Amino acid sequence: MKKYTKIHRLSDNKFLNLFKLDALTDKGRAFDYFFVSRRKEDKIKLLTKDLSAEGVVIYPILKDEPDKIVMIRQYRYPLDEYIYELPAGLIDDGETPQMAAVRELKEETGFDFEIYQGGNPAFRRPFFMGAGFTDESCNAIFGYAKGTISRDDLEDTETIQVLVVDKTEAARILREERVSLRAAYLLINFVNSDAACPFKFLD
Repeated sequence: MKKYTKIHRLSDNKFLNLFKLDALTDKGRAFDYFFVSRRKEDKIKLLTKDLSAEGVVIYPILKDEPDKIVMIRQYRYPLDEYIYELPAGLIDDGETPQMAAVRELKEETGFDFEIYQGGNPAFRRPFFMGAGFTDESCNAIFGYAKGTISRDDLEDTETIQVLVVDKTEAARILREERVSLRAAYLLINFVNSDAACPFKFLD
């Protein structure tokens, strides 16, 4: 049974739009269901059924000190708070997720990014962000950060502090701070990783 009868786009924004479904319960009762998408109206995943990601989250181990990871502390308008995250961003037209990760890490932190190619490819495929309210999916890209912190390429709409975090600080952040869910799950791997083989958890 089809679970909706019509789709309505309720906004017209470059980056994110609100949609309303004329939805149906399993018993056929009509109700309104709202969700957001980064895609154009004819490309939302409800219609295409594809899995391709709109964004990336970056897991950047410091190349010269593999017991440390690059994080950001970013102001988020819906919370009116700073939260701890891993660097992340949207995939531009014509980019692969790997290309987006290299660009985004440079823009947000100043670090160059060397992508780790090993491990199980299943851990790098797109996963959904929050299917109760969006069709957005995201790739995790793993690798090494090299260079130094710079704010030269940061967009003026972003308020970001760049952090280089060891395992003790990462554990404290998980216990005490506001943390994005995808950063939290990846940090759990980081605090239990071995600097001699920092991506072993991907095997």
